[in-house]
Amino acid sequence: MTDPLIELRDKLRVFTRAREWDRYHTPKNLAMALTVEAAELAEHFQWLTAEESRSPQDGKREQIRDELADVLIYLVELADALEVDLIAAARDKIEKNALKYPVEKARGNAKKYDEL
Repeated sequence: MTDPLIELRDKLRVFTRAREWDRYHTPKNLAMALTVEAAELAEHFQWLTAEESRSPQDGKREQIRDELADVLIYLVELADALEVDLIAAARDKIEKNALKYPVEKARGNAKKYDEL
């Protein structure tokens, strides 16, 4: 069975190379594009209450879905450009966060680790 993230990465490589966009997809440019797309995603939630943000309307839901896809695409492309295994990096980060935020101190608390 193929890893879905690797399959997505490979499809993005084919898509990008067919358009000769490789030269534009530098880590700097991809990081900037990722930031722009994350801001476009955040824009859909701006001024909503916490409850409203949990239940976007159908038309908004599709737009949010597209922005999430854009964020994921640029994140995968950036990781590919820097040869970072995203799954391994995420697993490692969860382990680091578990040490920074022990359950007994962090449960139900939104404080940063150095304030616990």
